[in-house]
Amino acid sequence: MTIWIAIGLTAVGCYLAKLLGLLVPAGVLERPLVQRLAALLPVALLAALTAQQTFADGQHLVLDARAAGLAAAALALVLRAPFLVVVGTAVVVTAVVRVLF
Repeated sequence: MTIWIAIGLTAVGCYLAKLLGLLVPAGVLERPLVQRLAALLPVALLAALTAQQTFADGQHLVLDARAAGLAAAALALVLRAPFLVVVGTAVVVTAVVRVLF
């Protein structure tokens, strides 16, 4: 039954977060600092998620094939490759490193 309590609390928390966002005055949202932060926040969250998924295994830091795939993707981005090429490069490099090591 505790899982349903957690689900209920999460649903209430999400609703309250949405309600809090709707209660923020429009003047606050029009400030340049708030707009810059709102534009950069998704990038920071995605970078944190990528780092956590790449370098963590449970509660341990690891350096494995995922890191090689991320490095290959970063190199493809520096070379201004299209998005699908970046993803494909990361997949292929990760697979090759896993097979070799």
